Amino acid sequence: VTLTVKGCRLKLEVADTETKRSIGLMFRKELDRDSGMLFVFKKPIYAIFWMKDTSIPLSLAFLDQDGVILEIIDLKPFDLTMKVSKNKVSFAIEVNQGWFGKNGIKPGDIIKELV
Repeated sequence: VTLTVKGCRLKLEVADTETKRSIGLMFRKELDRDSGMLFVFKKPIYAIFWMKDTSIPLSLAFLDQDGVILEIIDLKPFDLTMKVSKNKVSFAIEVNQGWFGKNGIKPGDIIKELV
């Protein structure tokens, strides 16, 4: 799926099953500049992410059911520390680390294409 966020195009693979969500971006050697993964949850949850077998530094945005970015965090390669969303979320987006900041995207911004 391709989304536009504040004028920036982002091409995302969709992880909408338990299997796809559990694998995520593991075992990848690189990620194209404006690419990433959209995680879709069946109902709002406290989402948990870690970087097992993931060598690419990533930034992760947690979104509510209306596509509002609630928080953005950075993830370190191979870090097994579990990162839990502060709120229940319906979506999460992983991209190359720093992508959100470089494009002026921050909590409170809305990704309207998700709703």
